[in-house]
Amino acid sequence: MDKCPYVLDVTGKDIHAEAHMLRAKGSATPVELPGGVTAWMVNDYATARKMLTDPRITKSARAHWPAFQSGEVPPDWELISWVAMDNISTSWGKDHLRLRRLVGKAFTPRRVQAIKPRIVELTDQLIDALAATEPGEVVDLRESFAYPLPARLVADLIGMDETALAKTAVVIELMVDTTATPEQAAAVLAGWRGAMAEFIESKRRNPGEDIASDLIAARDEDGSRLSEPELADTIFAILGAGTETTINFLDKATTALLTHPEQREMVTSGRVSWKEVLEETLRAEAPLASLPLRFAADDIELDGITIRKGEPILINYTGVGRDPALHHDPDAFDVTRADKEHISFGYGPHYCLGAGIARLIGEIGLSTLFERFPDLSLAVPAEELQPLPTFIMNGHRSLPVRLTVPALTGGPA
Repeated sequence: MDKCPYVLDVTGKDIHAEAHMLRAKGSATPVELPGGVTAWMVNDYATARKMLTDPRITKSARAHWPAFQSGEVPPDWELISWVAMDNISTSWGKDHLRLRRLVGKAFTPRRVQAIKPRIVELTDQLIDALAATEPGEVVDLRESFAYPLPARLVADLIGMDETALAKTAVVIELMVDTTATPEQAAAVLAGWRGAMAEFIESKRRNPGEDIASDLIAARDEDGSRLSEPELADTIFAILGAGTETTINFLDKATTALLTHPEQREMVTSGRVSWKEVLEETLRAEAPLASLPLRFAADDIELDGITIRKGEPILINYTGVGRDPALHHDPDAFDVTRADKEHISFGYGPHYCLGAGIARLIGEIGLSTLFERFPDLSLAVPAEELQPLPTFIMNGHRSLPVRLTVPALTGGPA
């Protein structure tokens, strides 16, 4: 890379401002990741769409990242978990097609529709628990609602009990934290391998009607199974992708409505649909900010620059949803916006298989939450909400709210 790379803020304190600044530098610009690793950040919508469908762009570090192949990138690199996995997210070419066929069998339209009653049930359980809160008491809505709703649902889909879910949740939380140390990064790698091996063995002993059991038994057309590493990493990836991004999705949609009361009223009165809220949140507040990593399988000429074969690439999802070349007043959250086009679920061959389930969770969860708690409000000024310590995800550390108006205490003066 010829240009001096911009050092990404690992704390993620203002990813929108950072994305705006990077986009001003060009459609793709060099950035420095933890550990001194340099990569290209793709910043505008048109270029991102091209990249996501370009067959010369791969997600396989094993096949196309010389620094990973040679060991130059050490096993305790801060982001090692994102490239060391062997699953549908990191595969390429025929391997990706094989894995997508196998995994796709677990995400049929029938299964997506069949999960709707369970989403309703889980939502009602969580809302009922929240309703027991003392009037005016502050609760962390991220911890008590945005997290357990998708986490429990995806655990159910996989066939994972509460104990196994708790073990993997700790690993996932650390995996997305870009302030993690090399020692912590190495522990993540060991942690998910151990947790998955234990879980898979339990499913082999006691298979059920769930995705993990299906994947263990699945055979492709040529009779090949998922390898043991592919199986473990694919289950872990489904759990991570289905929980962390959806948590942020619920978190950011709730925050947007609580800070835009006129739009909230439009939605709760039925003048604007919940689907419009979901799509505008995905556009303006992409829950996945930038997913490590992709790689150039060949030299790529782009707007006067050359991305060399083997160089890493990130797509700046946070930035492309707010590209002024695509949307008028792109930083404004506006549920009445006619064009809410986005690529927050990806685009091309790596489009998210769970997008339909995520949208169902969002629509059912949010509509029920705002219906049951019409006085829902932030317990702190919006500017005091703390972002997650990461440039990979877009969410808050916590979401303190009051579900109801505080109860009056004492008598008249």
